[in-house]
Amino acid sequence: MKIKDLAEKTGLTAPTIRFYEKEGLLDSRHVRRENNNYRDYNEETVDQLLLIRKLQSAGFTITELRVITQVGGLDEFSLPKKIEFLCQKMKEIDKKKAELEQIQNLLSKMLANKMALLESNR
Repeated sequence: MKIKDLAEKTGLTAPTIRFYEKEGLLDSRHVRRENNNYRDYNEETVDQLLLIRKLQSAGFTITELRVITQVGGLDEFSLPKKIEFLCQKMKEIDKKKAELEQIQNLLSKMLANKMALLESNR
């Protein structure tokens, strides 16, 4: 499939997809060049990009994404290093969840105040 179709299926822009390819997050399993040098993406690329987007929104860096998504990426680490890496990311996600809960509580209080003001003005 062409990059335009891939962008539509993933919700990503063509420049973002090209960036991920340049960074090594998409490799020969996902894209091949045609004779006219156009990129041709397979269906597996959709899943790969959706995974990348989810992991990135969870706080994974491009370097970490590269380690996770490349063939044998995590294989270069010992089992204890893999466990440490995954535990660290889970801790970071837990921290982010706690921060988001605090923000949600604040917004909820602000909304309650605004709703009370609206009711008092009636």
